[in-house]
Amino acid sequence: MKQLAILGALALAPLLSGCGLHPLYAGGSSGPVAGALGQVEIAPIAGKNGWLMATALRDRLPSNGAPALYRIDIRLDDQISGLGVRTDDSVSRERRTLRARYQLVRIGDGSVLLDATAGSDAGIDVVRSEYATIAAENTALERLSQIVADQIVARIALYARNTPAVGAAQGTAPAK
Repeated sequence: MKQLAILGALALAPLLSGCGLHPLYAGGSSGPVAGALGQVEIAPIAGKNGWLMATALRDRLPSNGAPALYRIDIRLDDQISGLGVRTDDSVSRERRTLRARYQLVRIGDGSVLLDATAGSDAGIDVVRSEYATIAAENTALERLSQIVADQIVARIALYARNTPAVGAAQGTAPAK
């Protein structure tokens, strides 16, 4: 019985290559996706949340020393809303939501290549100490900036992989 299971698994193994899954970062740091991500500059984003978002994006976008061919323009919407209410009508829980509308723009002609949104939210316990609540709100904003930056980079990477023109700007066409 064990031999039959092994033979069955070996017989099905060649079928896995046709499943449609392809590595996003094929070629590693010299691949077309990594190369395209290395040519994205981040437009200035206003405010503290903008600084956190730009820093998170810089941490995730590789720098390959090549001049930027693309720019990412981002508009952030950061909101805090009260959720839970105590018997004395004070808020006991907050929800912080960070949404980003971003556009990938080709610097040469200003054309918008990608227009999308990303976002996430976090729950915050409101405690009696105002300092602790402010610290929790700031920590939530830092975390949300990282989560949204991950979403943005993943979406740009998918766009770079699926769009031959982006890979062609590198001198190599992206794998499909």
